[in-house]
Amino acid sequence: MIPNELRGFFWDVNTEQFNPLEYPEYAIGRILELGTEPAVIWMRTTFTEEQIKKVIREDRHLSPRSANYWALMYEVPSEEVAALSRHPAIL
Repeated sequence: MIPNELRGFFWDVNTEQFNPLEYPEYAIGRILELGTEPAVIWMRTTFTEEQIKKVIREDRHLSPRSANYWALMYEVPSEEVAALSRHPAIL
């Protein structure tokens, strides 16, 4: 279910058995943090905008830089982004 060119983003799971649709938060979070343009295109065609926004809002593992970028891209207010709440200087 993971395209061959994206398997490197999921180094810690067995990509032959991993179904990203069963773990959307994990898959989306990994791409938001580490993804390349092809990975982002895959993410956007695989998951809904609401699923992506949910991860932007709730994933505390995103770096402040990634969280801020994606919040801007998806027009999620920074005060709704969990990864930014521990870094008030970025707000």
